[in-house]
Amino acid sequence: MNTKYIYIYNNLINFTRNKDLYKYLNREDSFSDRLTLFLLHFSFFLKNYKNEENKKVLQEIYDFNFRQLELSIREIGYGDQSINKKMKDYINLFHSMVSEIHFWDDLSKSDKIEKLSIFLEDFNNIDNLLEYFDEFNLNLSKKTLNYYLKSVSNP
Repeated sequence: MNTKYIYIYNNLINFTRNKDLYKYLNREDSFSDRLTLFLLHFSFFLKNYKNEENKKVLQEIYDFNFRQLELSIREIGYGDQSINKKMKDYINLFHSMVSEIHFWDDLSKSDKIEKLSIFLEDFNNIDNLLEYFDEFNLNLSKKTLNYYLKSVSNP
């Protein structure tokens, strides 16, 4: 397997492992919660670097990340039929996230909270998550795509 984009995948996984993200979850976190946060991070990532110049590379990153997710689901022990259904669900979830955050920078605070609440309904205190994703989005905007292609960043 081509591991050209492993740095980006590992960065997104590292961001998703941030324990502070789970402080306001109403229960013990699950694979699904972690995957939702991973997909949100990935959505912001794509939003920030989407342009004609990056189109091919971003498609390759997208394909790589979803292949990695499929492997993770297989490792958990889902069967082939379940994996196909799960992957379809996760891809649909991801595309709805991308759609909802597309104009993130132009949204009011209440609109941003509403958007995050769609995907993080089991989390209390969405305000803290809003601050986190606003900062994450800002940090992405300050770095180039090349930065993430060549290095591992700390959350």
